[in-house]
Order: sequence, then structure tokens, then C-alpha cells
Amino acid sequence: MSNLLIKNTRVINEGKIIEGDLLITNGRIERVGGIIDDRGKTQEINASGLICIPGIVDDQVHFREPGLTYKADIGSESRAALAGGVTTYMEMPNTKPPALTQKLLQDKYDIAAKTSSTNYSFFMGASNENLEHVLQTDAADVCGVKVFMGSSTGNMLVDDAEVLENIFSQVPMLIATHCEDEATIRENLERLKRIHGEHLEAKHHPMIRNADGCLLSSGLAVNLAKKHDSRLHILHISTMEELDLFTNEIPLEEKRITSEVCVHHLYFDSGDYKRLGNLIKCNPAIKEARHKEHLFAALLDDRLDIIATDHAPHTLEEKERPYLEAPSGLPLVQHALNVMLEFYHKGRISLEKMVEKMCHAPAICFQLKERGFIREGYWADLVLVDPDETWTVGPANIYYKCGWSPFQDHAFKGRVRHTILNGEVAYSKGVFGGQRGQRVTFDRPDL
Repeated sequence: MSNLLIKNTRVINEGKIIEGDLLITNGRIERVGGIIDDRGKTQEINASGLICIPGIVDDQVHFREPGLTYKADIGSESRAALAGGVTTYMEMPNTKPPALTQKLLQDKYDIAAKTSSTNYSFFMGASNENLEHVLQTDAADVCGVKVFMGSSTGNMLVDDAEVLENIFSQVPMLIATHCEDEATIRENLERLKRIHGEHLEAKHHPMIRNADGCLLSSGLAVNLAKKHDSRLHILHISTMEELDLFTNEIPLEEKRITSEVCVHHLYFDSGDYKRLGNLIKCNPAIKEARHKEHLFAALLDDRLDIIATDHAPHTLEEKERPYLEAPSGLPLVQHALNVMLEFYHKGRISLEKMVEKMCHAPAICFQLKERGFIREGYWADLVLVDPDETWTVGPANIYYKCGWSPFQDHAFKGRVRHTILNGEVAYSKGVFGGQRGQRVTFDRPDL
């Protein structure tokens, strides 16, 4: 493993900006800041004009392998992640077959060991029937247990009250939930069908998957977590009504109930269905503009803890089907940093806060070992970004296997120049180095 010297950069880390150099030795960060003279002994990158941030940790992606590899796979989507500055991802269990046994979970780790271009972890899936398998999950090297409390596929919907009680009372590790009330969704769908017949459109999506359904399910999850002192993390909060469930009065390290917001719920609103239609159909739904403004405020004041993507690709052919037949989800992992940099350039968020929510907070929330920060001794997962380079999203620079993005033809300001993975340059100006990521581990002394 070669050494690497990054010269003349601005390091954005732990609420501070430090100018100077950064030395990487044997895959780990050896020195940060000041002038480091190690020339002739190391590979060198002149990072003048660039900022250096920790590698982004995306705690919610769907890479579709096994079983759905015609639309995405671990290899393709992890490369897209690298191009977007994501060095660690946590992938969801609703593949085919879903990861509902320890063997099926291990199968995904085995695939990633051979094909993942970034560091990885996989959630164990919960269902109404597999609690025994869930309880066998090793908290030291698995990110968490995923519970679909609504909006599920196949047999992954957990809607049995007794099973939910058992999960929240017996699972000692982090429980990540998708919260939408299935009964509310069905009732709304049938009501709109009575009005519009089968001719529903994407604009009806937030009426079907509305705020009431989100709040009802999220409230149930919070009540269960408080009752059993569970470690709960609620994924992709999408409504202002849910924000009262969370607090900013204690440090993240001490929270037993945490939450995240996804970039598309901050960026898009229901007015965008007219332009993008099914391309932004996702669960939970993108809703009225008032929600995204409140979500952004809660992100900044720390009621919402993490920024994630819920990257969920489908083919264009699938998305072009009529609304009721089109699947939910959109590809985002390559462009999440660009979205947040756009907010930065508009004065909505500081670079320090952006790094906190995309890098530090996921590492703290999941107790990720030696990643998520630029600290001496930590693994060197780093991103060098030109904050001022303007570029346009198009077919030649989209790395998703599905080949499209909701940001097609959009000009972003700010671009990843280099992504460093475990101390090696894994992506540089459109060229991938071919490295393989590592299975990340977790430091959970309380378990």
C-alpha cells in the first residue's frame, strides 16, 4: 500500500477549516495540517484550490443485487458512489431474495468483497416470521436491522403488532425503520381511484402517501422505542409533522432515537411532478414545498441528524410506465454531494455543517469504527472537491447502471476531483482505480 501526500488543501472537519497538507501512510491518516515535507517518498497530489472532506457515509442505498441486477448491481452503483464522494455505504435488504437469513445476508457480503468499489455494510432484514434469524445478527460487523413498517415489497412488510413488540424489545442493536402506515396508504389509494379511476398520475403520489400516514407510523416506532429503550433510527423523514418526534436537546452520541433526511426531500417538491413525473416517484413521497423548508430548518438545528440518499434505481422503461405500474425510487448516490454544494452556494448551509451531516453524523449514529472523520490514525477515506467547478449532468458522466438521473442537463457548481479509499486514489477525474472496498466494522461497547 503506497503512501500519499496531499498538498495545499483546505480540510473541512469537525466544525473547522484547516489549511495545509495531509499525509497518508499505509492506508491511514498520519498527519493533518501545516507544511509536510515528505517528497520523494510518497505519491503526491497538489490540491491547491480544492477542499478535502471525509469520505461520505451513505446509510441508505439500494444496489439491487442479488436478483435485480438488470437495473443496478453492487459493482456499478459503488462506482457511481465513488464518483460522488461516497466511500462507505449501507445497503438495504429488499433484494431478490431478501436478506432475511444469516446465509442470505452473508451472500451479499461475499458479492461485495469481490465487486464493491467502496467500503460497505448490509442491513439484516426483518419480516413477520424471521425474528430468530434477526437475533443472530452480529452487531460488530453489521450496520443494523431494517424494518419496513409500511411500503414494502414481497414478504418484508412487518405489520404484526406482536412481532413489532418482539423486535423492539429483543433486538439490542440499531433498528432502522421505513415508516408509512399501510392502512392509510390503501385507504387514500382507494379514495382517489373512486374519483379518478385507474388514471392516476405522479402528482397524486403525495396524496396517497401523505403526511398522516408517515406520522402515524413514525409515531408508533418512537413509542415502541421509548417503551423498550430501543436504539431506533427512522429513515427518510419527509414531513414537517414528524419533526416534533425528535430532539436537539442532547448530543447525537447520547440519542437513542435518531433520524435522517434524504437529499431529494430537501431539493424537490410536489411542483416538480409536472416536469419529472414518475422519475421522482419515491416512498415516502416528495410532498408540498412547505415540508422541505421545515425539513431543512430541522436539519440545521439538529432535530434531523443525517443526510442520506435512499438511492433506488430503476430502468427508464420501468419509470415510463403508467403511474400505478411504475416503481418507486430514484438514483441519487452520485449526485447527493452536488445537491448539498448547491445549497452551500446559495447560502443555505455551511461546508462544516454539510460535512457534519454527511460524514460525521452517520459515523456517530452507527458507531462506525475509525471512519467518518479526518483524524490521525483513522482510515484515509477522503474526497478532494473543487467547490467552484461548474459542470452539467449528462449521459457521458452518469455512472448508474440505469443510465439516467433526475438531474439530467442540470448544471452543478462543485465537483469531486479525487476520491481516496483506504489511503489509495480510487477515483480521479472520471477514471476509476479498480480498488476494492472493505467491510466496515462498528465499535459498540455497550452491546
